[in-house]
Amino acid sequence: MDDLYGADQPSELSVIRTVTDGITVLHVRGEIDLSTVARLRQALAVATAGPAPRLVVDLGGVGFMDSTGLNALLGAYRAVTGTWGWLRLAGMRPFIGKVIQVSGLGRHIECYPTLEQALSV
Repeated sequence: MDDLYGADQPSELSVIRTVTDGITVLHVRGEIDLSTVARLRQALAVATAGPAPRLVVDLGGVGFMDSTGLNALLGAYRAVTGTWGWLRLAGMRPFIGKVIQVSGLGRHIECYPTLEQALSV
């Protein structure tokens, strides 16, 4: 079953959760900023709640992300690595990829050009 977070307001931020081969995938669409990050945090908290979670965050639909989004991803990374799980980012647009690399987050979280690549590793 897919979980929807904010799908009724796609111009802001929506997060759809699916599962592929036992890997949770969060498909994020919209802008991640102070006014929308709570929706992302909620979805990340649910996705990282179990033992050894395996999570891919598909950022292909994200057009903007500020430091609140980076902080949410860092918190999720800490949650999964503390339980022997993993987190991968996928499908980032060039601007989002640059934000992740410049912030240093890309040194900790594995980033893949496509969702398919993130799922197949």
